[in-house]
Amino acid sequence: MKRLYIAMYHYVRDLKNSRYPGIKGLDYQLFKEQLQFFAQRFCPVTMEDVIAYYEEGKELPENALLLTFDDGYIDHYTFAYPMLLEYGMQGSFFIPAKVFTEHTLLDVNKIHFILAAAPIETLCKELLVQMDKYRSEGWEYPSNQELMERYMVANRLNDKETEFFKRVLQFVLPEQLRNKITSELFEKVLGVPETVMAHELYLNYDQMMLMKKGGMYFGVHGYDHYWMNQLTKEQLTEDITRALDCLQELVNPNKWVINYPCGSYSDEVIACIRKLGCVMGLTTDVQIVDLEKDNPFKLPRLDTIDFPPKSENYLNFL
Repeated sequence: MKRLYIAMYHYVRDLKNSRYPGIKGLDYQLFKEQLQFFAQRFCPVTMEDVIAYYEEGKELPENALLLTFDDGYIDHYTFAYPMLLEYGMQGSFFIPAKVFTEHTLLDVNKIHFILAAAPIETLCKELLVQMDKYRSEGWEYPSNQELMERYMVANRLNDKETEFFKRVLQFVLPEQLRNKITSELFEKVLGVPETVMAHELYLNYDQMMLMKKGGMYFGVHGYDHYWMNQLTKEQLTEDITRALDCLQELVNPNKWVINYPCGSYSDEVIACIRKLGCVMGLTTDVQIVDLEKDNPFKLPRLDTIDFPPKSENYLNFL
């Protein structure tokens, strides 16, 4: 079996000295330790190397490792980028184009910071109250009990209450209502203007251009960070086309890589993006890539928590 390890990162920051130390991320000192571990045990490769493997048959080294970063956070410039340069490694960064073109805070990030700022028991109670309120005003969706039975299920990353809270506000409720409730909870719990948070949280274009000149790779993460497998073909085409337009100086429009937002892909999604120039896709499926068997549009990844110094879970997938 020819293996490729793909590591997935989101927030990388000085957690204990940040405004919201409860955010689920990797402390930058642990990130540095992880890079030291990678330098000793793996052979870091670039995204161009992986593309060349699939398109030209160029072999990858044993214990090949690819580092990927989701969502375009300022953390990636201030903390991750300097360390990657120090260790001579490439990071592949996937940016929802809306965050730097409109300076809009994505709902997924509002949810992250809501969860970091208040106890989950309190948040779930408030969410259920809001769902009852809007149901009484004419919004149609299943009962709270039915939704709890279906979605209040723990996984390896979240307890059952957190998973329920995230799923309901990410895709279960109607989109307009999800946006409304998420913004109301954000204002109530954090009290920070969304535009201010957006400017503080995300990369800007000049930073991304500097990172690209420094050898980093940039790919597509949609425009609106939608669950792509829930869009129509027309909606998906529009979302990807807008993203490519915004990223034209960072992304090759004829040969680009996608990182599916929230791991949301399907065969229909893949067929659509291939026609638009996509050559490879990254998922949130948890596994080591089998280069001889895995579909290049369905590449799994391991989370940062699967590697030392957080854990040695990566050994469980061998």
